[in-house]
Amino acid sequence: MTENPRKAFAGAAIACTALLAHAGFAQNLPVERIKLPPGFDISVFARVPGARALAAGPDNLVFVGTRGDKVYAVRYAGARATEVVTLASGLNEPNGVAVRNGALYVAEISRILRYDDIEKQLATAATARPRAAVVTDRYPRDNHHAAKLVRFGPDGWLYVPVGAPCNVCEPDASHGLISRIKPDGSGYEVFASGVRNSVGFDWDPRTKELWFTDNGRDMLGDDLPSDELNHAPKAGLHFGFPYCHQGDVVDPEFGRKRDCSEFAAPAVKLGPHVASLGMRFYTGAGFPAEYRDNIFVAEHGSWNRSKKIGYRVARVVVERGRVIKHEAFAEGWLQGDSVWGRPVDVEVLPDGSLLVSDDYAGAIYRIAYRGG
Repeated sequence: MTENPRKAFAGAAIACTALLAHAGFAQNLPVERIKLPPGFDISVFARVPGARALAAGPDNLVFVGTRGDKVYAVRYAGARATEVVTLASGLNEPNGVAVRNGALYVAEISRILRYDDIEKQLATAATARPRAAVVTDRYPRDNHHAAKLVRFGPDGWLYVPVGAPCNVCEPDASHGLISRIKPDGSGYEVFASGVRNSVGFDWDPRTKELWFTDNGRDMLGDDLPSDELNHAPKAGLHFGFPYCHQGDVVDPEFGRKRDCSEFAAPAVKLGPHVASLGMRFYTGAGFPAEYRDNIFVAEHGSWNRSKKIGYRVARVVVERGRVIKHEAFAEGWLQGDSVWGRPVDVEVLPDGSLLVSDDYAGAIYRIAYRGG
C-alpha cells in the first residue's frame, strides 16, 4: 500500500491528463451550440476517451465504461472533474458500470466483473492494478449488439440486456432480451423478451417499474421503424422483435408468424434510427419541479439515414405509467449534416445536475439549472 493513497491517485490522474492532451483530446468543444430550455446551461465536465455508460459513486466519483478496453474513474469538485484515472484496461468492451455496496460492477461482452472496495483500490491504482472477481461469464460471446449495460433494480437484482445477434432474425433463447441475476451471479432469469437491442433502462422512482429504450431494425427506409421507449411493469412481457416493430409495423420477413396484437406496444415512439441509448429518471432537486421524475434519453444519432436525426438528449414526461410529453431537451451536436458529438448515457449527480457522456467527442458534459 502506498504511503499517501490520495497522492498516488492524483499522480495517476496527472499522467492520464497528459496522455489525453497528447492524443488530441484537449481541444475545446463548441458547447455554446447546444440549445437548452431557458435557465439551463451546459459545460464540459471531463474529457474521457470513448465515454459511454456512467455510474455515480460515493465521494464525488463517477465511473465511466467504454467500447474499447478501459474503464475510467473521474473524481470531481463542483462543476468540473479534478482527476481522471484509468481504473482498468485490457478488457473486452467494458461498456456497462454499476455501483453497489462499495463495489464496482463492470460488464464486458460475455462476463460481469466486480471490483470490491473500489475506493480503496482506486487509492492505490497508480502502483497496483485493481483486482476483479468474475461474477458470471455466462453471456454470449458474439459481437453483434454485444455492448452490455448493467444496473441494479429496486429488487436488488442486477439487470443485463442481451441484444439480438443480427439486424433482424429470430434470436435463440440467449439473445434479444433483458435478463437479471443475483449480485453473486446466480439465479439467472429472463425479465423481458422480444427486445432487439436495449442499451438504456431505469426504474420509475414512484412505482419501481422498469422502463427501457430499444433500437429499431435497419433497412426499412429512412422513416421506419421507430426506436421505442418501453414500459415493463412486470416480468414476462414480449415486446415484438422480430415480428412486429414500433408496435404496429409488421416485419416483411418474420411478421407473418405472429400478430402485433400479441405483444406489448411501446410507451412512445422515439423516432426512426435516432439510436436511443442511455436513459434516467430525473430524481434530483436541481431542476425546476416540472422536471422531477421525467425521463432523459440520450440519442446517439442515425448512421443509415439519408438525413441525419438524433444526436440530442430527449425529455419524456410520464404520469401514472403513461407518456404525456416527448420533446427535445438538449440539441446541437448535429449542425446541418455535420456531427461533432454523440450522446450515449445520462446520470444524475447528487447536486441535481445531469451528466451526458459522448463517445464521439471523448467528453462528459454537465447540464445545470441557473434560473432566470
